[in-house]
Amino acid sequence: MSRLRIAVFISGGGSNLQALIDGVNNNTLPIEIALIISSRSDAYGLIRGKENGIKSIALDKKALPSQVEVKTEMLRLLEEENIDLIVLAGYLQLIPKEIIAKYTNRIINIHPSLIPSFSGKGYYGERVHEAAYNRGVKLSGATVHFVNEEMDAGPIILQQAVDIDYTDTPKEIQEKVLCLEHKLLPMAVKLIAEGRLRVVNNRVEIKSEVQS
Repeated sequence: MSRLRIAVFISGGGSNLQALIDGVNNNTLPIEIALIISSRSDAYGLIRGKENGIKSIALDKKALPSQVEVKTEMLRLLEEENIDLIVLAGYLQLIPKEIIAKYTNRIINIHPSLIPSFSGKGYYGERVHEAAYNRGVKLSGATVHFVNEEMDAGPIILQQAVDIDYTDTPKEIQEKVLCLEHKLLPMAVKLIAEGRLRVVNNRVEIKSEVQS
């Protein structure tokens, strides 16, 4: 059985990317990471990819100043590498609608909150944890979801919560949530690789048995 070929999109350090690489290297993830695309040429995640022999490309404004050029090159790379699944792992750019349409229910994202809390426009990176801190929530968490044209609104695959203490700073909240992200993202990718997810009316069914 051929392995699922995935592309990982990043914008920064790529710790979630590393969690996927570790899963491949220890044979717990039945996938092949065929491509890494970064929105920044200085993203450390590109180094992680190159160190593991993965094709790693920066599509930033210096190389491709127009969004049309970015979209065209992105599509070309995805098609060239026969990508089955796109994983957004800290990618801080909007995905072109043409790519969302072409890869319907084949793009997933990890978001650092319990969607629908602290999600949507303006909620990304440290801003999410600062908002959770300012609101004084007792629980935060992480969500893996499919991507559609509405920001952070696609069908939810997995969620997990973590307790927030009164003394936790936004940085400490971020660290707690990041630990969940490193667990949930590989888990979601594995479920997809095993054919165990079905989307019905914007809800995700997780099948208990691996589909042949």
